[in-house]
Order: sequence, then C-alpha cells, then structure tokens
Amino acid sequence: MTVPFPPQPAGVAWPTDEWEEAAPVDGVDTGRLSAAVARLLAQPPELGLTLALAVVHGGRLVAEGYADGVDRDTALISWSTAKSITHAVVGLLVGDGALRVDDPVGAPEWQADGDARARITLQQLLEMRSGLRFNEEYVDVGVSHVVDMLFFAGKDDVAAYAASLPLDHAPGTVWSYSSGTTNIVSRRCGGAVGGGEEGTRRFLHERLFGPLGMRSAEPSFDAAGTFIGSSFVHATARDFARFGLLYLRDGVWGDRRLLPAGWAEHARTPTPGVPAEEPFGYGAHWWLWRDVPGMFGAHGYEGQYVLVVPDRDLVVVRLGKTDADLRPNLVAALSEIVASFPTP
Repeated sequence: MTVPFPPQPAGVAWPTDEWEEAAPVDGVDTGRLSAAVARLLAQPPELGLTLALAVVHGGRLVAEGYADGVDRDTALISWSTAKSITHAVVGLLVGDGALRVDDPVGAPEWQADGDARARITLQQLLEMRSGLRFNEEYVDVGVSHVVDMLFFAGKDDVAAYAASLPLDHAPGTVWSYSSGTTNIVSRRCGGAVGGGEEGTRRFLHERLFGPLGMRSAEPSFDAAGTFIGSSFVHATARDFARFGLLYLRDGVWGDRRLLPAGWAEHARTPTPGVPAEEPFGYGAHWWLWRDVPGMFGAHGYEGQYVLVVPDRDLVVVRLGKTDADLRPNLVAALSEIVASFPTP
C-alpha cells in the first residue's frame, strides 16, 4: 500500500513568509532527536562537515543548526538536489500541457535519419534510463563526463555536451545515473518555457520559488542559456525545506495546487533495473529510501539531502561536505533523526 501524503495540519501556517517554530510534539523521542542533531553539528570526522541542518515536523520547524560562519540566511550549493527541482519544473510544464513525459525529447543532436537516440523519451530521462553513455564519477577515473561537462569542455553548453554522447544501451533498458541526462531535460524545459535564460529564470521564480517563499534560491545557467538543472541551485536550508514540504504536501501549497495531481507520486514511483548494490532505489529524479515506506529524497554530491518522509510528516535537510566513503555514516546519522519521529 502506498503511504499517503499528509495534508498541512489545521492551524499550522504555511511557511511562505516565515517558518512556524515549535518544540517537538508528544510522541517524538526528543532525547534521541537532540542527540542525533548534536552529533551532526559537533562535526565528528566520520560524518564530515555539516554546514546546515533543518528538521520540519507537521509543517513546523522543530530543529535547526549551523556550522561556524553559516546561518539561516546563508545560501549553500545544491549539487544534485537540483535534479529534484528539475523534476518539479517538468511537473509544472506537464500541468500546463506544454510537455508530455511519454513523448520523445527531440534533441537537435539526434535528428539524423536512423539515429536511435531519437526514440529517447522524457520519462526515460527522468528515470535515468536513456541508454546514453555518461561517467558520473568525480574522482579517480580516466574520463569523467560530469566533470568535463560542468567545468571544462561542456561547460558552455551542458545539454549539447550530454546529448552528443553515443548510446551504450537501447533506450529504456538500463538504469545509469547521469547528470548529463538532467541537463538534456532542463534544455527541453527551457525550450517549452521560451525566452532563453531570462524566460527560464522568470519561470522558476514566478512559478516555483516565488510561490514557496524560496527567496534565497538562485539557479545557475550556462552560456547557451540552459538552466544547469543537474547541479547548481544555491539556497538556504530553510528554503530547501520549503521545497521538501511541497512534495510532502503532494504538490499543494496553501490553497493552490502547484504541481499536477500525482506528480509527487511520480517522483517516488520505483524505476526498474536499479542495481541491487545501489544503497537506494530510484524514482524519477528522486532517490527512494527502501527502509522507510514511502520515503524519498533529493540527494547531492558531498552529502546534500532533502528527505521527505510522509508516514512521519517529516522533512529533513542536511547541507555540508562529506566524502563519498563516509556517506554510509552520514546516512545512518540522518536515519537516527528520522527514527526519532513516530509513525501514525
């Protein structure tokens, strides 16, 4: 049975202007929560550096903390949590009727007769099953497409770089995580919006960041005018928590439905073919936490997390710098925060 998305509790204000702050309610293991939060903010070497932490329960901010030199107004990098923001942008355009997920993307690089890449759909890109070659490793590799795309040969046109790579597998047959995939999606969204960088930037602020009150959110664009939706949104922990709350509330904010009905469910619908050795499942530009029913998260390089936990009415945001080999320790520490809250 699918865990339903909880509505905003009666009497709790939506945090468009300010977060309502409160002590944890009855039923929360406050000792366990306090210990888990304190451990992260103590900056033990086995967890890396936690720059910002925010915990939202029942629509209220119940725990928060920052490293030295960082505060509630400090905008921090998203890395790949931006991919989940790109999912929201697709949802807005699907709701407008401007995009359909089962249609081929129609990248200009794939227009030659017989090019099998022309069959790749938006849904396959969102599921990371495009079949396109892409090496996502950041360190200790001979060829890193993600580094080359973001910082070197592809940085001026990230989508063209990714779309120029060949197929290694038939579209829809093999799962392979790829930042290049997201930037192809982002370019398609920009084309649907129109107006180049200015038009996309306006769309993001008027249709997503603005309605949520994400005033710190700042997207980045390449020289071609494409939103670098794979990696580069800066925002405060409180604003990333607003984004998580949008998905926790099934795409509804206040008295408005921002994302189309079913789009939050689309995010956490399991994608087949994710290798068993992956510590998480995958939905559509969101990761799935297998140990907690219905839980999903936006994950970023160096341990950025926006966790959405419907059965506990919970959002957890952690921003920081943690090496990949320490990531299991960080996941366990965040799981301690989640376990502090009761299920219904």
